[in-house]
Amino acid sequence: MVEVLNTVDKAARKASDDNRDTSAQAGGGRPKKLYAARKKVYPKAVTGRFRRLKWILATIFLGIYFITPWIRWDRGPGLPDQAVLVDLAHRRFYFFWIEIWPQEFYYVAGLLILAAIGLFIATSMFGRAWCGYACWQTVWTDLFMLVDRLVEGDRNAQIKLDKAPWTAEKIFKRAVKFGIWALIAFATSFTFILYFGNAPDVAYWFFTGQAPFVAYSTVAIMGAITYIFAGHMREQVCIYMCPWPRIQGAMVDEDTLIVTYNDWRGEPRGSKRDRKKHPEIQYGDCIDCGLCAAVCPTGIDIRDGQQLACITCALCIDACNSVMEKIGKPQGLISYSNVNTYNAHVTGQAVNFTWRSFIRPRTIVYLTLWTLIAAAMFLHLTFRDRLQINVVHDRNPLYVTLSSGEIRNGYTLRLLNMDLEPRTFRVSMEGLEGARMRVVGIKAPEGRSVEIEVPGNKARTVRVFVTADPAKLKERRETFYFRIDALDKDGKVTESARKKAVFEGPKK
Repeated sequence: MVEVLNTVDKAARKASDDNRDTSAQAGGGRPKKLYAARKKVYPKAVTGRFRRLKWILATIFLGIYFITPWIRWDRGPGLPDQAVLVDLAHRRFYFFWIEIWPQEFYYVAGLLILAAIGLFIATSMFGRAWCGYACWQTVWTDLFMLVDRLVEGDRNAQIKLDKAPWTAEKIFKRAVKFGIWALIAFATSFTFILYFGNAPDVAYWFFTGQAPFVAYSTVAIMGAITYIFAGHMREQVCIYMCPWPRIQGAMVDEDTLIVTYNDWRGEPRGSKRDRKKHPEIQYGDCIDCGLCAAVCPTGIDIRDGQQLACITCALCIDACNSVMEKIGKPQGLISYSNVNTYNAHVTGQAVNFTWRSFIRPRTIVYLTLWTLIAAAMFLHLTFRDRLQINVVHDRNPLYVTLSSGEIRNGYTLRLLNMDLEPRTFRVSMEGLEGARMRVVGIKAPEGRSVEIEVPGNKARTVRVFVTADPAKLKERRETFYFRIDALDKDGKVTESARKKAVFEGPKK
């Protein structure tokens, strides 16, 4: 692998060398620390196409998060009209026209799998694009840093204010900044609980003191996490807490686009003073202004090579392009590039980067797998049955011998009508010839089938007794099926489902 991917952060390497001998004593003092103290990062504001793209995406993501709980969706009488709702009380998940029941949790698992594969696709093509543009930590940290600049000023002003003594002006600015941070954190955590109940009702109960304790504790915990992570920890979450930087290494190859300092063009670097002082040296395009490092939200210098802390936000590209434009040099000293393109420049070969560079075995496998899972979920969701039956056999006693000598088993049937309208279900038996069943609470003679009304979007539980002649039983335990058929107004079967059951009898 070329130098751009193998170079390690010089500052990190130096800190590691300084702290390697932990047993060394300085004049009988304490051992050297294992880790260097955090140096606060003050990212400088920058303009450019990637910065605009980040603001556009952040606005979209924040808008979706804060607005979605207030969107209404008519599902009919007796059902919640919130478009996206995690209804824990009734154990349902609503997403616009889709309704997920507890036993259909595999849909949620499928969505998580699709999201993971989607991350694999994005990473194999564009590196840590998720981290740089869409991650929760990135979006909210950008918002908090915007507050910093609006209240305290840009990078130099923030550094100066941190070093300044505690005056009335500093106290006022810090109070305003921390206050806005707290409001954003509260809005974030408060919006989170709106997804778990009807938003207008939850808001009213919350501000009138009628909400349950779990609502207030969730807001407090989520608010504290948002305030600490986005306000104080920031790049430390990306570097030390998040596992994604380590995982991404397995999905990056020679064709993956990553933010790259093209040292074949920029080196040797030299400032304007150096160039005047040493005109005999053929300097590269980099004037060593350090702006690329000043705008980095994680505090790294991309000129040291690809590093674990780089989130591929491309703000250094915007910064460098603005400098190149000012000094009359071509843009792209720092750019999105891949190893093959970099090697071609270094060796003087023809550079042939096209969209076909994204179509390679790795991405084809990811895209194929994602498409197959998405198609399977869509088809299953579209054509899934809107009724279900669950059967539980009585545990004690397993069977009862009636005075007539016949054997009776008891069952609990749960009939689930996932349609919005009430429906008539015909419950019948398949197998166990000669047996009869009776449903408790239904005025119908014993037989092989019975019709039961089930309300819309509800489940109905019934007790069923099955009676059989022991002389006709072939085995002590015989298998049969309970079948339910959904009937329309004309008595025609529209949907069916069945569940296996066991009839217990005495020993032969």
